Amino acid sequence: MKQFLHIMLALVLLLSLTACGGQENDAPPLYAPAHVESIREAGAFSEELEELDSDTAFSLYKLAGSGLDREDLKECAVLRSAGATCEEAAVLVFTSADKAKSGAEALQTYLQGQIDANTDYRPAEIPKLEEAFVDRRGETVLLVVASDLDAAKKAIA
Repeated sequence: MKQFLHIMLALVLLLSLTACGGQENDAPPLYAPAHVESIREAGAFSEELEELDSDTAFSLYKLAGSGLDREDLKECAVLRSAGATCEEAAVLVFTSADKAKSGAEALQTYLQGQIDANTDYRPAEIPKLEEAFVDRRGETVLLVVASDLDAAKKAIA
């Protein structure tokens, strides 16, 4: 009887361990528009940035050139320099992960355009642009060009 009880107890423990194994979710959480404000509050920028609306962001990042329609961009939060630096932060929320992938590609193209346009005009900004952070999670995309990129990343961790 004792042996039977030990075997049953071992089985119960084994089953309880396997039941917990499949519940981990390693997928990072989606970005939210509020992350942009968190980055600002973290002191990642060297100047005060201006807010942009969704229509302006859609145009600025040339999302139409990546095959996206304005309706594909559900919401966003964008902070951008008025011109003294190339610093900015944006969270773009798309209607699907596929649309977000296209959006992330558009942001990479946008960054290269910024590098090309500022090489002679604002050479001190080029390192920020080359180290810019673009990341896609599900249907969301994050862009950060900051003087303190580590502070920005900590703010969204």
